[in-house]
Amino acid sequence: MIFASALCASGMWLYLQRVVIPHQVREAAIHGRPRGNLSDLYPRWLGSRELLLRGRDPYSIEVTREIQAGYYGRPLDPARPDDPRDEQRFAYPVYVAFLLAPTVRLPFETIRPFFFGILMLLTICSVPLWLRVIRWAPPWWVQISLSLFTLGSPAVMQGLKLQQLSLLVAAMILAAVLLLRSGHLSAAGTLLALSTIKPQVVWLLLVWLTVWTASDWKRRYRLLVSFLVTMTILLVSSEIYLPHWIQRFWEAVEEYRKYTGASSVLSTMISPVVGVSVAILSLAMTALICWKERKRLAGSEAFARVLCVVLAVTVLVAPTAAVYNEIFLLPSILLLARDWRHIARRSASGTFLIGSIATLAAWPWITSIVIAGLSFVTGPEVAQRFWTVPFWTVWLNPMAVAAPMLIVAYRGTASPTPERATA
Repeated sequence: MIFASALCASGMWLYLQRVVIPHQVREAAIHGRPRGNLSDLYPRWLGSRELLLRGRDPYSIEVTREIQAGYYGRPLDPARPDDPRDEQRFAYPVYVAFLLAPTVRLPFETIRPFFFGILMLLTICSVPLWLRVIRWAPPWWVQISLSLFTLGSPAVMQGLKLQQLSLLVAAMILAAVLLLRSGHLSAAGTLLALSTIKPQVVWLLLVWLTVWTASDWKRRYRLLVSFLVTMTILLVSSEIYLPHWIQRFWEAVEEYRKYTGASSVLSTMISPVVGVSVAILSLAMTALICWKERKRLAGSEAFARVLCVVLAVTVLVAPTAAVYNEIFLLPSILLLARDWRHIARRSASGTFLIGSIATLAAWPWITSIVIAGLSFVTGPEVAQRFWTVPFWTVWLNPMAVAAPMLIVAYRGTASPTPERATA
């Protein structure tokens, strides 16, 4: 199993280096598209540097053009039809600058590989830690294999290549959950507040934890109090550095949705109307599950199950469909991997769902290995014609994972385990 997982991870990264990147470079040269550092960290880092060191508005047009000069290699020109649509504006809350403050005096080329290494380390460590959360202790070789499969997944590959802050937020959420399980509610609340640098991927989790806290206020109030105190500090500090920043941030988000055409996975895969209907149904089922399990202890099986559902549905309904956001499916995938025999035995639909997940997961690995191998036999130019094939099934993953998780949580079909009295 270790050999298979190592082969899949190596094939995916080899496919990236020999097929995807050369294809992008070739297309950019043909169409005159600019290529700079192409790091998603760069707009946040540069905006933070300009704000903290020079007092400039990171949302301003001037800073945006400087961001484009680094990210793309030159500012975008609206008169050029082949220029990228994504303007790479600073579309984060101002307080992301406080997290990046230790890096703003260093050259970006020094920060970039360091941040890549940090994100890789956090991702590797997340697998055994999520296994602890869902209370699964497979043999060491299984844990190593799961870590390699995770590193070789399209979501993590893209997140690491872009140095995406989604991987950092995922690590923050995991750390907060571990703190909750160990009874350190104040520290968990602080981490959850910091994770709101990407509000679109944490809002549903925060709603669930608010309901969970209110259901046993005397024992759990520290979670909400520490979250609110930390958020107040972040918001007030941001206002001091950049007055009226909330309006500027909201405008940046609205502009981001316009120039990227951002939409949810459901709207992208189905249609806007049907997608909204499915999203509402998914959120309604999630609300019922959360309400039913609101009194559970943080160390319980039921709490972990609800957490997996909330994160999976978040990816499904998030307003931006991005492959790297599928990192939040990891705990659900691990839980389903733990219980796949039990789920498959319950019904034919369970067998179908588990088989679908396995097929969708295997497709990118198998095809990337084949295409990477093809690049050695026929040359990269021929292999590049098939560069999209491994991504054909990627957009189906949120639906394929969220659906069985909702069923498992709603029907209680996950393997029963004794509850542990924590938090």
